[in-house]
Amino acid sequence: ERSNAEQFASLVNEQFPDNVLSDHQRYEHPLVQRYATKEMSFIWSPAKKFTTWRKLWIALATAEQELGLDITDEQLSELREKLYDIDFDFAEKKEQEFRHDVMAHVHTFGEGTKAMPIIHLGATSCFVTDNTELVQIKESLLLVKRKLLQTIKILREFAVTHRDLPTLGFTHYQPAQLTTVGKRCTLWMQDLLLDLDKLDSEINNLPFRGVKGTTGTQASFLELFDGDHEKVKALNIRVTELMGFEKVISVSGQTYT
Repeated sequence: ERSNAEQFASLVNEQFPDNVLSDHQRYEHPLVQRYATKEMSFIWSPAKKFTTWRKLWIALATAEQELGLDITDEQLSELREKLYDIDFDFAEKKEQEFRHDVMAHVHTFGEGTKAMPIIHLGATSCFVTDNTELVQIKESLLLVKRKLLQTIKILREFAVTHRDLPTLGFTHYQPAQLTTVGKRCTLWMQDLLLDLDKLDSEINNLPFRGVKGTTGTQASFLELFDGDHEKVKALNIRVTELMGFEKVISVSGQTYT
């Protein structure tokens, strides 16, 4: 039987189902309708945002169970099964009641489950809000990278096709020596390859916020783990790993930076 971490890994890495939360898979903004691709709009949509909040809560609870907190397999199973079952109308009513979007979604996620007491355990709002935005930033950069690679491939084919086609080169905006259309295309490609290097650097070096507590002191987690600093450090690293990040920011306040 697969461990809770293995089951979560399958969940966090699966493609978002097309037929789930279909009315919430688009980020609403006047510029989105005019300029954004469907893929980029989805990354910043309510469906993506709030399911990522839920993935973070599942990752946190999974790691807390691994490190010895009293969290059952049944509770984790309930959370995984309810990942895409978001009642936005109920969440809206809860937000009117609590005047707090994160608490509204905690109660929406936990409604009717035995897992309610262990959702968001020890965490602060920015655990879900800031970490989710980092997930969205990373996925946005990966989307741009995929499209950039496709563009470079198309330009390469164009350059090869027209490598022998002569055209007039310019210097100081004045006609100069002959070059070829293919050679000129390699200049465009070179600019995009430099952009690709910068994109890779941003993707590879983007640190996660991780598990830092209310003001960045991790005091709530120290209390949960009876003052065991090593377990709190391990929790921070484990949640970062479960969410697909290799680096975590060293210190934070309430917010990421």
